[in-house]
Amino acid sequence: MSGRLWGVGLGPGDPELITRKAARLIQAADVIAYHQGPGKRSNARRIADELIPAGVTEEVLEYPVTTGATEHPGGYAGAMADFYEDCAARLATHLEAGRDVVVLAEGDPLFYGSYMYVHDRLSDRFATEVVPGVPAFAAATALAATPLVRQTDVLTVLPGTLPTPELARRLADTDGAIIMKLGRTFGSVVEALRQAGRLDDALYVERASMPEQRWLPVRDVDPSAVPYFSLIVVPGDSVGARYDAPAPVGTSSVPTAELLVVGLGPGPDRWITPEVTSALSEVGHVVGYGPYVERVPQREGLTRHVSGNTVEVDRARLALDLAASGERVAVVSGGDAGVFGMASAVFEAAEDPAYADVPIRVLPGVSAVQAVAARAGAPVGADFAVVSLSDRLKPWDVVAERLDHIARADLVLAVYNPASRSRMTQVSELRDIMLRHRAPETVVVVGRDVGRAEESLTVTTLGDFDPTTIDMKCLVIVGASGTRVTEAGQVWSPRFVR
Repeated sequence: MSGRLWGVGLGPGDPELITRKAARLIQAADVIAYHQGPGKRSNARRIADELIPAGVTEEVLEYPVTTGATEHPGGYAGAMADFYEDCAARLATHLEAGRDVVVLAEGDPLFYGSYMYVHDRLSDRFATEVVPGVPAFAAATALAATPLVRQTDVLTVLPGTLPTPELARRLADTDGAIIMKLGRTFGSVVEALRQAGRLDDALYVERASMPEQRWLPVRDVDPSAVPYFSLIVVPGDSVGARYDAPAPVGTSSVPTAELLVVGLGPGPDRWITPEVTSALSEVGHVVGYGPYVERVPQREGLTRHVSGNTVEVDRARLALDLAASGERVAVVSGGDAGVFGMASAVFEAAEDPAYADVPIRVLPGVSAVQAVAARAGAPVGADFAVVSLSDRLKPWDVVAERLDHIARADLVLAVYNPASRSRMTQVSELRDIMLRHRAPETVVVVGRDVGRAEESLTVTTLGDFDPTTIDMKCLVIVGASGTRVTEAGQVWSPRFVR
């Protein structure tokens, strides 16, 4: 009979925080395994010293490297993958011989722990059980006696190795946060906290629960003396101090600020106009659908207001309220804000007389139809129409009638929002309507994720067009009767009517 593999959490460092179950298993183990750095004594072994029975077999799993510097042909990732394969093979030998193996893990075994990689390789071959341990961040918040999250607060655990802009964005978009993996990353983490407006409330905790434990404000930490066993606590309570809700419209004596509505382009940052970049660097609030707000670089003094994709008017009212209270606000859209974007929703909400004094300015962006057309060549070089197939705000029979008129008029057609998980038939109906008035040889362009890494562009014909390949990531262009394809595969529409 094979032995059993145990992943045993030891807690953050204080032996008194080891659970009774973990202590019992360690004392009864046939084999004790633990990881350690090159030439260093295992901290996990130190925590469990008093529990390890005399004469037990010990497997010391020493890392080949602890940084990215290695001559391994696969780099750091390759060196570590080989190491974990070797660890698994060594432990499998004991398990196959019927010996129970306890792998010691600092904190919790499945929370940024090395045990996970052994577990991945052995849990499908041997009986395995994980014993949870007190995670380091729980000990850190206890040491600082600082409430981390309350009620509906969102807690985010972040590695300090994230790029500074990404770390700043995530810090700005959460309530409470824990930042792990400091050391060499500490300087960039501090910069991310500053950009997110969370630096003043952030607490640095070092060696929580160990004899040499200490904590202090992050601002007071010497970056040159930050050890591996450290982390940063960002209390959820600190969010409330960043921004007070605007007073009801009409009650504020603060001068109204201009409300900007901006288009971020369809994908890459290089398609954001300099005018929009400049405007976003000066506002104090950004309001929008989550994926678009995420594209705005976080910086100190910027508050982000994220909402879902179907609450455009509510989102617009929030922005108008902020502007009415004197805040500098930008509402963001993908593509161009005036093309199936937030601009119309803002003007719709602004019809309320309460917002009569809020000036609104719309800044243009590169639209999705422009981006796809440019990738294809010049398919909209002549008269064209733009239609959204979404029937969320208008009945389908209205959309179908408009498509019929466009087909009769022989206009190039650009199609937004062609399909979604709940709308699977409209693209087929679009093709059928077009084929009533257009030849099967009519050129069709399908752009998917244009401007992003997954970008693809397909040039086909109306007769061969497959609606089942279309989703919300696509923009479809149906050519007019005169639209042509060059020998190089580029699509263009003549400026004259034949």
